[in-house]
Amino acid sequence: MPSTREIRRRIKSVKNTAQITKAMQMVAASKMRKAQNAALSSSHYAKLLHSMLATLGDRAQPDAHPLLHTPNSDRQLILLFSTDKGLCGPLNSNLFREAIQFNPSTTDFVASGRKGVQFLARLGRNLLADFSFPDSPSFLQVKGMSKFCIELFLDEKVASVSILYPKFINTLSQKPTLTQILPIQIESLQPIQIPSPQPPGPSSTSPSSNQNLQESLSIIPETFLFEPSPQAILDNLLPYYVHFQVYQMLLSTRASEHSARMVAMKNATDNANQLIKDITLEYNKQRQASITNELLDITTAQRALE
Repeated sequence: MPSTREIRRRIKSVKNTAQITKAMQMVAASKMRKAQNAALSSSHYAKLLHSMLATLGDRAQPDAHPLLHTPNSDRQLILLFSTDKGLCGPLNSNLFREAIQFNPSTTDFVASGRKGVQFLARLGRNLLADFSFPDSPSFLQVKGMSKFCIELFLDEKVASVSILYPKFINTLSQKPTLTQILPIQIESLQPIQIPSPQPPGPSSTSPSSNQNLQESLSIIPETFLFEPSPQAILDNLLPYYVHFQVYQMLLSTRASEHSARMVAMKNATDNANQLIKDITLEYNKQRQASITNELLDITTAQRALE
């Protein structure tokens, strides 16, 4: 049985750990708000970009652009987005569990995040390159990674490019997600729908009729005018679309990382506080037993002298 001095040292050690995890929780919460705002704010722009690309794809010739068809290759490229630091719960382990399912003989990797690089090195997977980004990456910083992947795709070294990343759902939930970005599948995107102007007339006084009219009338893609041409706009939009896809998923990774770390540090702080209570109770029991034994010794010695 440990002595009371050893128990006091253990209580002090656990209190110091609780203070550290509490500080890390506050730091992660501050970074989490910024990362979530960045990921959510860019998601609206990403949806509009998807719609614009789908609208242009209906007017252009998809076979004319190399980013729209599959090259003659038997290899695939996976972009693995992980974290640089640990202490973020099962975020990385869930991600790596999906990564090991790919065939090592036909899969190449490009990693972002120190944990992912170390994981691929331990498994001996074919890592072509790794990229490092700050907590708040800019679009220009991420563009270098997407350019590297586009060059591999255009050189027909890989047949497809996909991103494996922790998709941010909410603060408590982050799901490992595999999303293909090359070749671009325009047919899977939803075209843009713009409500038509409300026509004047007596029927415009009814809010329900106005809403039904706006929902039933929309500008179809054939009525758009493109300058200089749909094909020229598509040639410039497709690489930008790939760049923004990579950027958007990296922002989602950052939001997932800080959310998972905040939750993990909160759980660690709560467990440390509960452990302190348990150890303190054990300390009080042992101290009370020690006092009782001393009283018994004093009482026994006093009776022996009588």
